[in-house]
Amino acid sequence: MNGCIVHLSDLHFGGDVVLPQIEAAEELIPDLEPQATVISGDLTQRARHGEFQATRALVRELERTAPVLVVPGNHDVQWWFRPLLPFGHSAKYHKFTTYFGPTLTPTLTIPGATIVSALTSHGVAWGSLTLQPRDLAIKGHLPAAEISRVSEQFRQADPQQLRVLVLHHNILQGDISRRMGLARWKQAQRAVAASGAELVLCGHDHQEKAEQLGGKVIISCVGTFCNRSRGNRPTVFHRICWDLQSIQIEQYRWDRDRSVFKRSDVYAFTRLPRVDEASVTARTS
Repeated sequence: MNGCIVHLSDLHFGGDVVLPQIEAAEELIPDLEPQATVISGDLTQRARHGEFQATRALVRELERTAPVLVVPGNHDVQWWFRPLLPFGHSAKYHKFTTYFGPTLTPTLTIPGATIVSALTSHGVAWGSLTLQPRDLAIKGHLPAAEISRVSEQFRQADPQQLRVLVLHHNILQGDISRRMGLARWKQAQRAVAASGAELVLCGHDHQEKAEQLGGKVIISCVGTFCNRSRGNRPTVFHRICWDLQSIQIEQYRWDRDRSVFKRSDVYAFTRLPRVDEASVTARTS
C-alpha cells in the first residue's frame, strides 16, 4: 500500500505573498502525483475577502489533481470580533467558512491514509495566552476536546492506514526562531504522541523541518510562500510518500535563480507497528 501527499502552508495571500512561488508550485504539483494536497493554515495575511478568494482559486485548481484539505491559521481568524469571549465562536471564522465550508476540522480518507485535522488557531483566547505580550493572537493551543476527537478517529481507522494529523502551529521548536507555536506545548506534545498519529503536518514557523517527536511521531513543518521566511531562507514545501514500512519526506526548495522548485533534501523514517489496545489489555489482564 503506497501513497503520496503534498504539504503546503503559510501562503499569506496579500501584500507579502510571492506570487511566482505560488504559480511555480501550482504548475509542479500535478507532476508530483499526490493523492491529496494539505494546506496547513495561514492562507491569508489579514483575513480579507480578496485574500480568501485568491486561496479558493488556488485550491480549485489543485483539486483538478487531487482532493485538497485546508485548515485555518492564526492569520485567518478574525479574533478581534470576539476576543476572550466564550460565545460567538463562529464569528471569528466567518470568512474562512464562507469560502471553505462550515467544517473547521475536516477529515479526508484516501487510499492508504486517514487525514484528520485539529483546530489550534483560536486568536486571542484564554487557552492561547502566555506571559509574553508578543504571543498575543499568534500562539495557538490544542484543546483536550480536539485531541480526544482526533484520537477516536485514529482508533477507528484501518490499522494499515497512515494516520496523519494536520494542525497549523508548529509543535517542535523552530531552529531559527527558537519558538514553540503552541501555548502549553509540553502538554500538547504528550497529547499528540498519545493520539495515535504517525505523521503531523504543520507550519506557522516559516522554516522547514522534518524530524520526530519523541522518536515516535514524524513532524513535517514547511516554510512560507511570503517574503517573511526565517533567515531569508528559500521557501520549502514537502512531498510525503509512504508504504507499509517507511515514510519519506522530500523537500522541494525554491531556486531563486531559475524561479522553480527543485527537489533537494530527502528524509526517511521507519513506520512503527501499530499497537492494538485491545490485545494489550488482553495480555495484561
